[in-house]
Amino acid sequence: MLFPKKVKHRKWHRLRNGELGVESRGADVSFGSFGLKSQQGGHISAQQIEAARKAISRYVQKGGKMWIRIFPDRPKTAKPPEVGMGAGKGDPVGYFSMVKAGRVIFEIDGLNEENSREALRKAGAKLGIKTRIIKR
Repeated sequence: MLFPKKVKHRKWHRLRNGELGVESRGADVSFGSFGLKSQQGGHISAQQIEAARKAISRYVQKGGKMWIRIFPDRPKTAKPPEVGMGAGKGDPVGYFSMVKAGRVIFEIDGLNEENSREALRKAGAKLGIKTRIIKR
């Protein structure tokens, strides 16, 4: 699973609502011939990225190549169950990536169009946001 080796701060500030806009960089297929692009902004956890990576790698195997264009670098905190409000912020429990609308998340190359679309469709089902498949 993906997570940073070292972080400067254990806990980050939360963003305000509406700070997720439209992506200006990372919006085009750069490495492969097909890509999975987000249609809405949101959080993608490290577990979701790993599940999508496994779904794609079943199709890619030895015939193609895959690129992951996002990295979960933001810590997620949570308080234990049945703990009252107050008494500070919870402990870090995992990492996630902030994704804006229009960001390319995965790219594939070396497969035919049918297998590429099927692999990216299955990967998109593992993520918690709406996605679409794009071609270079």
